[in-house]
Formats: sequence, C-alpha cells, structure tokens
Amino acid sequence: MNKLRYFVEQQAFGVCARLGARMNISASSIRLYFIYTSCLTLGSPVILYLIAAFWLEMRTHIRRNANPTVWEF
Repeated sequence: MNKLRYFVEQQAFGVCARLGARMNISASSIRLYFIYTSCLTLGSPVILYLIAAFWLEMRTHIRRNANPTVWEF
C-alpha cells in the first residue's frame, strides 16, 4: 500500500505539497480536504487542482528560463 501511495504522490504534480509548505499545513490534511470536497461537490475541485498544477508548472518553466546561464546563449 505504501508503494502505491508514494507513486501517486510523486505523479500528482505536487500541488498539495507546495500549498501545504506555503501555508505551514501538512500536505496529507490538504489532500484529505480535497478528497472530501471532491466527493461532496461531484468532482468540481478537480478542475481547480488541474489549473493549479498547470500554473505551478508554468512558473517552474518561466523561472528556469528567466536566468539563462552562459551555456544557453
């Protein structure tokens, strides 16, 4: 069961982990809150999760390309 949990946590974009680190809340409690609200609202938070994952990936790519090194010219 732990292997499955670690695999899912690595492949799930890290939105809950980043949000938890920013707000000083454990990522597992954010995941539980997300799961409960998804069940109660018939999956509408999934759209918000995907938007947040897209935004975090874009920020990573923008920051990576903002400071080019000598070798990237």
